[in-house]
Amino acid sequence: MARPNISLPQVRGFLETKRQDGWWIQPLLVLSGFTAFIVYSTWAAFQGAHYFTGGPTQPGVQQLLSPFYSPVVWDAAGLESGHAWLGPQPIWWPAWMIFSPALLILPFPGLFRFTCYYYRGAYYKAFWGDPVSCAVGEPKFRGENYRGEEKFPLIFQNVHRYALYIAIAFIAILGWDAWCSYWNVAADGSKHFGMTVGSLVLTMNVVLLGGYTFGCHCWRHLVGGKHDCMSCSKVRQRAYSKASWLNARHMLFAWLSLFWVGFSDVYVRLCSSGVWTDWRILG
Repeated sequence: MARPNISLPQVRGFLETKRQDGWWIQPLLVLSGFTAFIVYSTWAAFQGAHYFTGGPTQPGVQQLLSPFYSPVVWDAAGLESGHAWLGPQPIWWPAWMIFSPALLILPFPGLFRFTCYYYRGAYYKAFWGDPVSCAVGEPKFRGENYRGEEKFPLIFQNVHRYALYIAIAFIAILGWDAWCSYWNVAADGSKHFGMTVGSLVLTMNVVLLGGYTFGCHCWRHLVGGKHDCMSCSKVRQRAYSKASWLNARHMLFAWLSLFWVGFSDVYVRLCSSGVWTDWRILG
């Protein structure tokens, strides 16, 4: 019996493909989105100013704190936000070293996103071309010994399951900041309820970050995915069902939360610097 000749797949050069569709659009958009956020967040983190409104030094003004700077461990020199846990910048901080409260904070939520299952797939394709898209040639720099995430440095991605606990702690902290944004401090030190656009911005930030965090694959596994009998516990089954609903929309919440946390910093920054006014809705 004659056997048909089956040609082996040809090795493609980088970006070489026979696809005729716009396969390059998605990785280009991802590359642009990530780059814009990284550039802006890095710039904002090094400012060390205009990250809050209200507090003891601004009576009657709603208390808004940028999520890039929360929690404030130490305030930057010359500033008193009313949110700092340990007061002003410590005197032992080296004068030659740039100090900004955000530089002490951003690496922790950044670790959760950097190791996220969705994000790593997205930036592997957008930044590393690994691969850029299906049926598109990959770069040749990896060599024959490429083993993905089984060795250093990519094995570091496995800390994602532990970064989840840090992310949940930040949800609680940002939730408290959102609650504080509904109150302003009077000149006599008393607090008064009020609602502004900024209050809603910070509240929505917590909602979107919560949707992203609790849609995480690790959280879904933690609440029920590791069990063989899901229906044995009604609470576990409901928690798993809710986590699965969020997990199915993980990419959506990943991008919405990334955009909104950046927008929240922009909003607080512009209010603090007097570029625009935080419009009052109630109170």
